[in-house]
Amino acid sequence: MTTETARKPSVLFVCVHNAGRSQMAAAYLTHLAKGAVEVRSAGSQPADKVNPAAVEAMKEEGIDISAELPKVLTTEAVKDADVVVTMGCGDECPYFPGKRYEDWVLEDPAGKGVGAVRPIRDEIRSRIRKLIAELLPAARPDAR
Repeated sequence: MTTETARKPSVLFVCVHNAGRSQMAAAYLTHLAKGAVEVRSAGSQPADKVNPAAVEAMKEEGIDISAELPKVLTTEAVKDADVVVTMGCGDECPYFPGKRYEDWVLEDPAGKGVGAVRPIRDEIRSRIRKLIAELLPAARPDAR
């Protein structure tokens, strides 16, 4: 298989509001995988905007998510993903046999200040590094 025909793995991050956890996860995967993974995020009940504390916490990492907008979860997005990572959306997330699903139990950053969001952000970064190692075994995410 040549690089032209090789398909990137795709990951969909889903949380209820698509305003915190899933936005941070998508941003980390995009940043750390350096474009080698197709990344999407969505919510079953998307908020109007991304959580300001999540924006600030990611800015501390040198990643700007201030222009991101919460998106509605669609059946097509789930069908198109190789890996679906859910973060507290429960039964509202569609399920398709044959997909790889992971449920990351993470505290919801909604209504919390940046100090409370940092540990959530750091846990997401750790899980993203593990996911990259599984999806791209030849790749080594940077130490950041």
